[in-house]
Amino acid sequence: MEIEWRKSSRSSDSDGSNCLELAEQGGEILIRESDNPDVIIRTTRVKLRAFLGGAKQGEFDDLA
Repeated sequence: MEIEWRKSSRSSDSDGSNCLELAEQGGEILIRESDNPDVIIRTTRVKLRAFLGGAKQGEFDDLA
């Protein structure tokens, strides 16, 4: 089965290489960089939700 990668509409670069892509497969959430698609991080919905909650609260703003 082919993985259906999704990326944000806010991704920059005209060629779309400056973004993160996410997908779901077998109950896991997969994350990769579009310019290095062979490296895939696997996580769970619970862990991703916790990370996104922290990002929304600005916990990682100093890294951006």
